[in-house]
Amino acid sequence: MKFLMLLAVKNLSRYRRRTLITATVIGVGLMLFLMIDSLLVGIDRESVRNLKQYETASLKVMHTEYWEDRILMPLDVSIPQPYDLVTELHDAGYRATPRTRFSADLILYSEDFGEDGNIPVQVTAIDTALDSTVFDLEQTLMTGRYPEMGSNEMVIGSWMAEDINAEVGYWVTLVTRGNGGFFEAMDMKIVGIVNCPNPNVNRSLLLVPIDTISDYLAMEGLATEIAIALPDSADISHEKERIGSLMAASGAPLTVLSWDEMASDYIAMIEAETGSSSVILFLVFLIAAVGISNTMIMAINERVRELGMMRALGMSDRQIHLLFILESAGIGLLGSLVGTAAGILANLYLVHYGIDFGFLMREMDLGYRIQSIFRGAWHVRGILTTFTMGILLSVIVSWFPTRRATKQDIPSCLRHQ
Repeated sequence: MKFLMLLAVKNLSRYRRRTLITATVIGVGLMLFLMIDSLLVGIDRESVRNLKQYETASLKVMHTEYWEDRILMPLDVSIPQPYDLVTELHDAGYRATPRTRFSADLILYSEDFGEDGNIPVQVTAIDTALDSTVFDLEQTLMTGRYPEMGSNEMVIGSWMAEDINAEVGYWVTLVTRGNGGFFEAMDMKIVGIVNCPNPNVNRSLLLVPIDTISDYLAMEGLATEIAIALPDSADISHEKERIGSLMAASGAPLTVLSWDEMASDYIAMIEAETGSSSVILFLVFLIAAVGISNTMIMAINERVRELGMMRALGMSDRQIHLLFILESAGIGLLGSLVGTAAGILANLYLVHYGIDFGFLMREMDLGYRIQSIFRGAWHVRGILTTFTMGILLSVIVSWFPTRRATKQDIPSCLRHQ
């Protein structure tokens, strides 16, 4: 075995140009895969973080009938006595806040916006003190301040503000249906503009005080949801079950939803991208397979007489076959080393600086909860898998052409020109 390994190394160095070209092809393919895998993992992790911190929280408590009709944002299936439940959650060690979500028409006036108009919007009413313990929106204020409880004040997302040319100090009117079906108009002053890492929030955010909305819409202290923040290391399923037990004790028809249940569209997109990543890996390996097969076929055709001489000197077909397998494994090892090293170096840049896709995210909704810069992430399992598969693929691909070569008889090999 030692003799065969030394001979394989010697043969690789003897045909070094072909060896280096093939290893480089493998290395480039593996490097590209590592970069794509790093970006996808980094995008997923940051998107999930931005989902929880700015959009869904970790868990939400809702009326059992609310989630099915969530698109309509009904106010008549709300949570009774939400502050009592929030207090109970706080006593159990959770950070929680009540919210009320409703749809409305946003009326714009020519005095501030240059022309009259209206657009459909979704509004979130919050407890401005408790909400900041669950969501990080207040820390992302670009200008202005958060609304005060009991006031007719509003915070708006930065991209929406750009779209309608809104500024702090402008007045708008919200027209919506109250709890019971009556129409209500509410004059609101824009007091702050939020620019957070979540593009969905920047596009659509409208925050108003929950007690003001409760008075206008006859909610009588009701809320449509209670948002709960959990540490990143928390077991979501376990905490969901525990909170569900706490809510069941209240006697109200409530359900608990996790962030991934509320963001099912995002989860489906990530699963589709995982499939795309597998396709990319397959294409990379296909490129490597073609390169290795070509190298091994050329090597065998050029060394047919050498192969016949080795057999004439007593080497068995098994030994000859193993020799070519070792040579292909050496090419795969060299290509994997080059590709992995280059991928790690490229990933240093992706992790620390990333790639700015802000120009694309502003105009298109790709589903990612990232505003501009896509950063990579260290994915150790992906690196190890890529390195290993580069070698294994080289061995597998070289198996068939070498088996075919060993079937020729010795005289035919020696007569080969």
